[in-house]
Amino acid sequence: MRGELVRVSVSSQPSTSSQGSGQDDYDTLGYVFMWGEGIGNGFLGGGMHKLGSVSSAKLDALFPKAVGSSVVLDAQQIACGNKHAALVTRQGEIFSWGEESGGWLGHGINTDAPYPKLIEALTNCTIEFVACGEYHTCAVTQSGDVYSWGDGAHKFGLLGHGKDISHWTPKRISSSLDGIRISSVSCGPWHTVLVSNQGQLFTFGDGTFGVLGHGDRKSICTPKEIESLKGLKAVRAACGVWHTAAVVEVMVGYSSSSNFFSGKLFTWGDGDKGRLGHEDKNERLVPTCVSALIDYNFKQIACGHSLTVGLTTSGHVYTIGSTVYGQLGEPRADGKSPVRVEGKLWDAVVEEIACGSHHVAVLTSKSEVYTWGKGANGRLGHGDMEDKSSPALVEALKDRQVKSIACGSSFTAAICLHKWGAGSEQPLCASCRQPFSFTRKRHKCYNCGIVICHACSSKKAYRALMAPNPNKLYRVCDSCYPKISQLVGQSGSVSKTAKKSWQETSHERSDRSRTEAKLTTFSSQALLGQVEVDNHLRHGKKLDSSARVAPASANSLTWGPTGITLSYEAANEFMHHVSAWQSKRVSPKRGSRSVSPFSRRVSPPRSTTPTPTIKGLVSPRIIVDDLKKTNEALSQEVLKLRTQVPCLWNRLLLYIE
Repeated sequence: MRGELVRVSVSSQPSTSSQGSGQDDYDTLGYVFMWGEGIGNGFLGGGMHKLGSVSSAKLDALFPKAVGSSVVLDAQQIACGNKHAALVTRQGEIFSWGEESGGWLGHGINTDAPYPKLIEALTNCTIEFVACGEYHTCAVTQSGDVYSWGDGAHKFGLLGHGKDISHWTPKRISSSLDGIRISSVSCGPWHTVLVSNQGQLFTFGDGTFGVLGHGDRKSICTPKEIESLKGLKAVRAACGVWHTAAVVEVMVGYSSSSNFFSGKLFTWGDGDKGRLGHEDKNERLVPTCVSALIDYNFKQIACGHSLTVGLTTSGHVYTIGSTVYGQLGEPRADGKSPVRVEGKLWDAVVEEIACGSHHVAVLTSKSEVYTWGKGANGRLGHGDMEDKSSPALVEALKDRQVKSIACGSSFTAAICLHKWGAGSEQPLCASCRQPFSFTRKRHKCYNCGIVICHACSSKKAYRALMAPNPNKLYRVCDSCYPKISQLVGQSGSVSKTAKKSWQETSHERSDRSRTEAKLTTFSSQALLGQVEVDNHLRHGKKLDSSARVAPASANSLTWGPTGITLSYEAANEFMHHVSAWQSKRVSPKRGSRSVSPFSRRVSPPRSTTPTPTIKGLVSPRIIVDDLKKTNEALSQEVLKLRTQVPCLWNRLLLYIE
């Protein structure tokens, strides 16, 4: 539309959605929701599995999932890499989480983080912006300083410090940036671009295909300003894998009182797949204006692997590049020229765009999130893994106030606002519409945030989206409960089987503690454990759940935590020694009952009157001597039994086969 041609210069500050802006921002908290690869049981989603370690069905999340945290996070901006993510809070703190490799989390240790963890090295700085690459992370402070950290050992100057070494904690980039305030940063897999508050563009990293924009293909290990754009003002910039794009203000008119500027789209680097938007597919070594889009006023840009996405000031989205996976968002696109994304966006005003390797997400003025492109790993958030060639609404977020979005290589994130304290202002239950009273108490649904009465929120569930701890039960409304139950059942996060297993484990631990307390007089307790040996073993019957013994075969059994396999003849011989030892025990105190260390059943009560012998009662010294002899005999028996292990183990394997 040519009406976009003339416009007053847009701001150079990082754009954010207008959703939740103004005074209302101070009454809300920003919650992070993520979906796609690694968000299920992977480290990005609070799990403990690395990508590729288990099936993708367990690792991935097909629907938006709330990011858990040990503290309440008021997220204002989020960035996503390949296997990690980072966010900035309202207080200017920065947190990162995901898989660790080469230091890209910035915590100084080679440990994965399943939940957002504060980067302590930057606690003295107020962070305003963060960006994640595939191997590194960058952050911009309120004062305009830039810090970078991650795997810098690729010999491309990836971190901008002048040396090809990794940094496990943030380090300030000082070379060539002294006195220059940086406002935003974008990270690609192999290079980085910085935008100053004066509109200067700086790049560093791998220079293959001329992706740095300096007129050659040389790699640069410290930030260098792009000379060809001097005199112009860059507003935004984005890094693809082997191409770069920027929105640059160009003067399009003037009057006696002011000048008029319009944001034009410049691209450079690898021109394959038409990702640069020029008439040919040749590489560009310096920033070149996309002539096919010269009539439009752009304000934001995003890049994928073979894709460039631009957002105009009127809220329209244009895509450039390969048609693979339907990533251009227009089924009729041929990939030869830029195309406007319409479909369900034809009458929408888009306020923010984000791009993964092969998928796109946009946020509209109505706080709706649409996605399209490659659907593998559930990165589109529609509950399936199907590719989408046109925008599709993320239904799971349609009732939420989405403030901002971001894309990783194969996952997506959104910051949703939740207004705290709003429940006290609501006079009616959001479900039954009955007024709250002394007997009809207010409750908040920890999944959707609505305020309901007790009768409409009688159930509690794990994994509620707004729950401070996803592994604890929190009250949810009756409409959310079946949805959560279905999702939890599919993911197996808190299944009944798991819960039963946990309860059985707890009982086992409790029983083991009680039994071990009764075995403190035995030096051989490490071998014996708390087992019950009786005639059930001969018939292969299942023991009490607290026992640590199960029949290994028809002729042998595995005993205790040592994993020793015994024959029944050896077990009987061992029990003979135990019986001999029991016969030498001192009589119990009055009114007490003796308990066998090998069975939890209570023995019959003995006589409450000590039985005298010819020499009187047994002295303590004799008891000690007898115990020593018994212990020595037991030790010898243990050694004897251990010598049988290899032979019996082979017999067991033959029996199983």
